[in-house]
Amino acid sequence: MVRRPAPPSASPGAATPTPSKKSAKKAASKAANRPPKSAAERRATSERRVDVREWASGIRLSAFSVIMLSLVVLGAWVLVPTLGTFIDQRQKIAALEASVQVSEEQIADLQKERERWQDPAYITTQARERLYYVKPGEVVFLIDNDLDPAALPREQEPVSDTLEEKTADWMPQLLRTLTASGLSDTAAVAP
Repeated sequence: MVRRPAPPSASPGAATPTPSKKSAKKAASKAANRPPKSAAERRATSERRVDVREWASGIRLSAFSVIMLSLVVLGAWVLVPTLGTFIDQRQKIAALEASVQVSEEQIADLQKERERWQDPAYITTQARERLYYVKPGEVVFLIDNDLDPAALPREQEPVSDTLEEKTADWMPQLLRTLTASGLSDTAAVAP
């Protein structure tokens, strides 16, 4: 294919090309609606204008360029929905793999529990603790918490994150704590 040379572009020093009859009529109708400009403004406006036909005639596309451009557009048209589907499926696969891992951990825990229940000592311990079963000839003493509610230890208050310094001597405090704990009749609350 033979290329024809591009027409010269409009430059500030060159004369502007003569407009066709249609474009001259359009320019005249537009000029009639606008207020008149000075000669310097008209000249600056005409220098800034770019003829679209001149610009478009400078673009040359060969058959190979058109084919490659159409292949790129076709590839994008085919791959974009496919890529969206691929990403969606990868997210679903990741979610399913996570749920499989959680299920496998639950299965492992249940298998450990089953193995514990196959041990006769574990079964005996569970029967004694949960159902209060005893062997023949054994005497079981169930101790109720018979202390008055005032003697039960209170819930621990939250620990402060600030450090406080006290000027008290620690040795008498330690002795008082030891004697108070040794002589107390309170029971610890089972968790």
